[in-house]
Amino acid sequence: MRQINNAKELLMSSLIDKKEKLFEIADYIHDNPETGYNEYKACKVLSEYLQQNGFEVEIGYGGLQTAFRAVYKNGEGGPCIGFLCEYDALEKLGHGCAHHLQGPSVIGAAITLKEANLQNPFSIEVIGTPAEETAEGGKTIMLKNGAFKNLDVALMMHGGDATITDIRSLALSEYVVTFKGISSHSAIAPEKGRSALEAIILSFNGLAYLRGHVRDDVRIHGIIEDGGSSVNAIPENSSARFEFRSYSRKYLDNVIERGIKIFDGAALMTETSYTIKKIVDFHNKIPVMSLNDLLMENAKIAGASRISPPRERTGSTDFASVMYNVPGSCIRVPFVEKGVPSHSKEWVEKGKSDDAHNALLLAAKILSMTAYDLITDNKLMIKIREEFNKEKLKNSEL
Repeated sequence: MRQINNAKELLMSSLIDKKEKLFEIADYIHDNPETGYNEYKACKVLSEYLQQNGFEVEIGYGGLQTAFRAVYKNGEGGPCIGFLCEYDALEKLGHGCAHHLQGPSVIGAAITLKEANLQNPFSIEVIGTPAEETAEGGKTIMLKNGAFKNLDVALMMHGGDATITDIRSLALSEYVVTFKGISSHSAIAPEKGRSALEAIILSFNGLAYLRGHVRDDVRIHGIIEDGGSSVNAIPENSSARFEFRSYSRKYLDNVIERGIKIFDGAALMTETSYTIKKIVDFHNKIPVMSLNDLLMENAKIAGASRISPPRERTGSTDFASVMYNVPGSCIRVPFVEKGVPSHSKEWVEKGKSDDAHNALLLAAKILSMTAYDLITDNKLMIKIREEFNKEKLKNSEL
């Protein structure tokens, strides 16, 4: 168990001195909600504050206009600590996932570390990651464009109903499948038609049978997006959107191969053809329990409430794709009552409350102290990297 020391007390004290400005930025983002790829105001207010505090700022990082990277280097070498933040809002709801808290929290931690006059060499990268709520996930695009490659560790915070970390997440692949047949009058000349819709229905039936022959963690679901426009016309075109999930990316890829065979069979049975468009691939998280434990130890030092065991299994997230390549973790901190779900008006209504502000500040304290430990204890960074490599190897064998 790590103990508080003078350096950590100074970090937390420095954050208290900054809190009013951080709260102001969070409230501004909350009051100006912007959906994915449109977060110009949030990107501007966060990046400008970092620039004013001595960070070198790059706008449009990772190929996205509303992404940014802010860098500070203290000497040469040492670990590169990544603080990632999201700031997109939900369509027609606003900040129902509390992304407005993330940027102010991580920039507070980053600036506090910069001002701490640490003797050890290190660098900090604050990376603004847009469009988490979109189907493809902004971090996925940024990864493809070379983002995050300098990081030795990636840290995030998120609002919630408890102080907690996560262990596993579902890898995900999403596709749009479009069948093409031959249109004809359903009553007068059905023999001339080849139904694209029937191919879609056969695909759903085949995937339903596939669910009975895969591991328990696999999830397969879909919706029909285009089933035709007239009941008396055999649909020439029909499309559906499918998602495949598993806690193992490797196993999921095998399931998807079997799913594609079902689409092939549906086309064969209906004498239709089809195209398949990949929307996104998310990896599963590579859990690093020593990093989770470090965050929770510092959460206790910071006086966190509602401390809970880590969530064993969660859904799918673009941050998992970062964590597949870099050791990472996200500390969740409470600002709503236990059991209140995210993506709700209750989260929006609590977004500027004292509880939300306190959660922002708490997470900044946890992140700054965790980064301090990683910077000043080289053995700890080595341990985390070794555990990450071991877990990733184990994951590749699943």
